[in-house]
Amino acid sequence: MARIDGVSDAEASLITRGVYLGAKRIAGRVPDPLRIMAHSKPVMWAAGLFEIAHARAHAVPARLKSLASIKVAALVGCVF
Repeated sequence: MARIDGVSDAEASLITRGVYLGAKRIAGRVPDPLRIMAHSKPVMWAAGLFEIAHARAHAVPARLKSLASIKVAALVGCVF
């Protein structure tokens, strides 16, 4: 459970709802970190652009990217 309440669908702006819709298409639901990042539009956009760049990067094999993502999550104490 998050310590900060995320932005609900009812509270979200039109653009944020569009971002939520894209997340639902990709992940099947809106992840809690995205709902929390929606409190700050620049943070939400920066994270979204990073995710897009990460997915499109082909200089490194996908297996190595996954391993690096897991290692970074462990280093920063990510719970998911």
